[in-house]
Amino acid sequence: MILAPTTLTAEERALQADVRAYLDERLAPGTYPLGLGMAGGVDPAFSRDLGAQGWVGMALPQEYGGGGRTAVERQIVVEELLTRGAPVGFHWTADRQSGLNILHNGTEDQRRALLPGIARGELSFAIGMSEPDAGSDLASVRSRATWKDGAWHISGTKIWTSNAMTATHLLCLFRTGEGRHDGLTQFIVPRDTPGVTVAPIPFIDGTRDFCEVAFEDVRLTDDARLGEVGAGWGQNTSELALERGGVDRWMSTMPLLEHWARSEGVRDSVPAQVDLGRILARLWAYRGMSLSIARLVDSGSFPVAEAALVKEMATLFEQESLALLRRHYGRTPSLTSDDPWEALLARAILVGPSWTLRGGTTEILRTIISKGLIKR
Repeated sequence: MILAPTTLTAEERALQADVRAYLDERLAPGTYPLGLGMAGGVDPAFSRDLGAQGWVGMALPQEYGGGGRTAVERQIVVEELLTRGAPVGFHWTADRQSGLNILHNGTEDQRRALLPGIARGELSFAIGMSEPDAGSDLASVRSRATWKDGAWHISGTKIWTSNAMTATHLLCLFRTGEGRHDGLTQFIVPRDTPGVTVAPIPFIDGTRDFCEVAFEDVRLTDDARLGEVGAGWGQNTSELALERGGVDRWMSTMPLLEHWARSEGVRDSVPAQVDLGRILARLWAYRGMSLSIARLVDSGSFPVAEAALVKEMATLFEQESLALLRRHYGRTPSLTSDDPWEALLARAILVGPSWTLRGGTTEILRTIISKGLIKR
């Protein structure tokens, strides 16, 4: 497992400067609700504005409305967005993984029907994987799609489906056969399809982004199937790999860390400066690892184990840095505070434990890493 050191080129730094200048104007402080990394707010207008700049669907080919840009260039844009706690929730999943899944596994009709809308920031996807009582065992999916009378009949329930209430489409994994892995198939389901019911689940911080999605004899034509019947497991695990190695896995606390770093509490405290130095060193390392993984993707590699390693290390770091921020704050922050930074810190403390669960638990990631090392 080798992650070669790399730096940004002059052209990549120019893109970084352009994004920063645009966001200085488009996201002036106080004009939007602060978010925690990829859990930023849902703002369709902002997503459309980014699409107009060519900063959504950057990795999609130009023939499908995308930017034809590199994984590194997309990482540059994402890094700037997450640093500011931008409202990325509407386009996030489609931009990061669903669009690429459709590009690689969809039909030509599916690509032309969906990818341009994703690149414009107009289409939003939610991922239906987890199910009640299934825990982290994705292969135990019980929601079923049955081919009958010229249509797929889908029944079952998905849970913890982020932003399903605001998504235009659901990309879900259903059981189409009896094989534990080869009996699974992915389907693209418009959220307004008859028989689909989305129920938000109140979370501990008061948000309602997580949802339960029920499918009651939903009828879909075969055009809704993504990929071959029985290929869903491989497609889904590949899609998860796209989640794990990016900067979003260590940037949930970035707005809070940057705000704290500029505070008088750091300027006037040697212990705080020491802690800040330690944080910066680790952030630099994780950024370098994510950048190296993006370079590998651009070279045609598929660094699954490397991405799992970054996710395992970086999400633990997120929780550790959150504990440090809480310690330096000196008191329990209030979720209802008029100070948006205090309220954001309170929210982070409440939701932080979930950061090592989303996208694969630490235990599952360590299994992926160990298997990857054995194969090499």
